[in-house]
Amino acid sequence: MYISGRERKLLELLLLAQDEVTMKDLADTLEVSTRTVHRDLKHVEEILNTYNLTLHKKSGVGIHISGTDQNKENLEVELFHVTHTDYTQEERQAIILMTLLESNEPIKLFSLASELQVTIATISNDLDKMEEQIKDDHLTLIRKRGYGVKIEGKEENKRATLSNLITQYVDEYDFISMVRENIQKKSKQQFDTISNRLLGLVDPAKLHVIEKRVEHIRKQLPYGLADSAHIGLVVHLALAVERLQQGELIHFDQEYLEQIKETKEYELAERLVHDLETTLKMNIPSDEIGYITMHLMGAKLRFDRHYHIEDSSLNIAYKAKELISYIGEHLGEDLSHQDQLLNDLVGHLKPTIYRLKQNMKIKNPMIDDIIKDYHDLFSLIEDGVHRLFPEITFPKEEIGFLVLHFAAALMQEEEQLELKALVVCSSGIGTAKMLATRLMQKIPEIKEVDKQSLFDLEQTDVSNYDIVVSTIPLKEIEKEYMLTSPVLTPSEIKNIQLMIKRIKVNKRMGRKQQIHAEQPKKTEQSSDTIGQLQTIRNYSNVIWDLIDGFCVLEIKDKKPIEHILSVACDQLEKEEVLSDKAEVFEKLIKREKMGGLGIPNTKLALYHTRSNSIRKPTFQIYRLAHPVPVQGMDNQQVSIDHVLLMLAAEQTDQEVLEVLSFLSGLIIREQDVFQSGDENEIRQFLSYHLQQFLNEKLSYLEKG
Repeated sequence: MYISGRERKLLELLLLAQDEVTMKDLADTLEVSTRTVHRDLKHVEEILNTYNLTLHKKSGVGIHISGTDQNKENLEVELFHVTHTDYTQEERQAIILMTLLESNEPIKLFSLASELQVTIATISNDLDKMEEQIKDDHLTLIRKRGYGVKIEGKEENKRATLSNLITQYVDEYDFISMVRENIQKKSKQQFDTISNRLLGLVDPAKLHVIEKRVEHIRKQLPYGLADSAHIGLVVHLALAVERLQQGELIHFDQEYLEQIKETKEYELAERLVHDLETTLKMNIPSDEIGYITMHLMGAKLRFDRHYHIEDSSLNIAYKAKELISYIGEHLGEDLSHQDQLLNDLVGHLKPTIYRLKQNMKIKNPMIDDIIKDYHDLFSLIEDGVHRLFPEITFPKEEIGFLVLHFAAALMQEEEQLELKALVVCSSGIGTAKMLATRLMQKIPEIKEVDKQSLFDLEQTDVSNYDIVVSTIPLKEIEKEYMLTSPVLTPSEIKNIQLMIKRIKVNKRMGRKQQIHAEQPKKTEQSSDTIGQLQTIRNYSNVIWDLIDGFCVLEIKDKKPIEHILSVACDQLEKEEVLSDKAEVFEKLIKREKMGGLGIPNTKLALYHTRSNSIRKPTFQIYRLAHPVPVQGMDNQQVSIDHVLLMLAAEQTDQEVLEVLSFLSGLIIREQDVFQSGDENEIRQFLSYHLQQFLNEKLSYLEKG
């Protein structure tokens, strides 16, 4: 069966669509006229008929494919295994780009035309369109008569472009299947697809080894990696191994490398490289460790509601607060007390800024829909980030993720619900949160929504959930699930409501039968209770330590900041808070050199560090009779008259970090209170808000 590239694309779009699709939408997606779509649909209908499928047309609404799921699946298989297919213009240009990046020598236009079975004029036209595109990737297209065509640029930019091609055209499920099952061979028919051409860039056996090592490192990270970040790292490493063996080296900025060597991510990257060197029997330069570290730091993190603001994130928290204020002011909404929005933005912006500073790109498959559905909000946030981050260029893909965070916050509602849902989404926290919020907003029966990535799904017991909603097709899952878009269309909501009605009936019937049939195991209940009591005690202890040890001390001497910190460490050692004042003082000075600690537009500086010479969590304020200059979080010099000192042990409980994270956010949000210098007022303020924090944690533990 012969299927043209555009006809194949039409079939794929119609098979993926959950609802009717308009001719205009199809034409816009394919970048052709509606007349061309009408013409192509004639052959498409013939193809559908051979699979006992029909093209259902609803006047004024659109078209969709009607037929059984099995027949649709048979057609999908045929499209994948079709013996020959020509490529769309976009796919053809991607193959040309891949071919040129792979080659160190110029390639004749005739060779490209022959391989892709098009004319030289078509290839020349493709190259014209590609030239501007690759400039954005800091690459140059060299074209000379009698010479051929070649791409020149830095190795790191070539790799980044190859990596982006793979993430753009390779289906995530196919990629996961390939690396997990260690698929070694592919038929010629399969290789004709662009997805498998791109996967052919790397050795499947090496890909399998690399994925295993990345999975091992992933489990040691203090946060989760989104599927896209996991795949991105595996692809980067696979390309790095292949390119290194071809003698292609990258260069990482050595000054920046020194700065990140102290991070947890660098330690894990170093361990990962050592494992790969041993397994693959090859040498990997230290520059590669730097790029792997950036992948881990710049990964799209999947934070849960207990994400804590780390020491290194305080300057970003300040910027996030300003962005929230800017957006809230222009929308006429008070968003300043949305703690979750602040935490989510900090969690997103920290890796984003790392990524952008290193010219690392991210894929946002929802960007066109986001711009269309949230045009005004997108424009407002775009203006906000340009004002607040003038030194960084935010591409539309990154702004799109920020839009989802704000959209989720603006739609948040409190509902009394009854069912538990699982959302499976691989596009990152913003999309997952958006879908979760929409579910709770539109389906009042849903009481709780958990978010899970495709990689973690195989370790998840889906039977614990009443309903599973996914933005991506799920294979090998026994439980019924609903495939939806991240923004939930009216018809998708209606389908979920119908499913909910059936679930609620079955749930009521099941509950009646189970009232006396099952009793919780006492040992498990006891174990959970002991764990909860330990958690409550940890929260209570750290809150008590902070309140009990809090004080506002006055320093009358006119001295530089180093002297003030030295005096503070002396005092804390006398109070037996510190066991080694010299070590803590040195860490405070080192932390200051890593980045400004003065809070912009205030006279406050927040000095903080962690060391095992610190015996208990401590928060104190030093009021200065004579202001001193320090570097601000915005890299501008500020004059401060209050030093806020926050200390904790290097090895400590998660609860300690969460409380200190909450306190950090409180300082960023309520600067005026801490600037007052009134010890009683600040203590009462801290007591009230820490009590609220503890109540929320207790409530969460009771529900859990």
